[in-house]
Amino acid sequence: MDNLVPEKNEGNRSITDLRDTARGLAAPTAPAGNGWGWLMAYGILCVLLGLGAFIWPFAATLAATLVIGAFFIASGVVSLGVGIFGKVAEGRGYAILFGAMSLAIGLVMAFEPTTGALSITLLVAIWLALRGILEIALGARMRRGKALMIVLGVVNILLAIYVIATLGVTGLVLPGFILGISFLFSGVVSIVSAAHHRKGAQAFALPS
Repeated sequence: MDNLVPEKNEGNRSITDLRDTARGLAAPTAPAGNGWGWLMAYGILCVLLGLGAFIWPFAATLAATLVIGAFFIASGVVSLGVGIFGKVAEGRGYAILFGAMSLAIGLVMAFEPTTGALSITLLVAIWLALRGILEIALGARMRRGKALMIVLGVVNILLAIYVIATLGVTGLVLPGFILGISFLFSGVVSIVSAAHHRKGAQAFALPS
């Protein structure tokens, strides 16, 4: 009986050693906060681009229009290729039609960026109007916060009317301002995340 005790203790020590070895292998080799500088640099660059879009909204609008036009052209070329050279007959007509439309829109945006910017702004105005109508309809059915929701819907409709009424001006700067807001928010989030990541937290970590 006494001879069995050392064997049991040796077995427990072996299991403990195996667990320690597994924990050592599973431990991260990269130091905490590694790479925070790149994330910080990205955030600062986004903030600078956002500020630049606010300072030069017309140039930002043209740049955004050209980028969107490039995506349309690429999508159109790929869709046309699938429709013309694809071996599957089903959906061939749709692919060719969609590709031709996308290619035409992309070319207009590339060679007539002003026209493309006006089209983007018009879509924003339509979106604001539809959102305002939906908010008013939702607010009329709400029991709490009815007035606030209805006011929000009215404001969005008024904004849509203003954008359409001043389309010749807003169409040349509104997409640039939208792009600037996007870059600013992205930059601020990245900078804050980099600051936390530098202290050892994971980048863009969710609360546990």
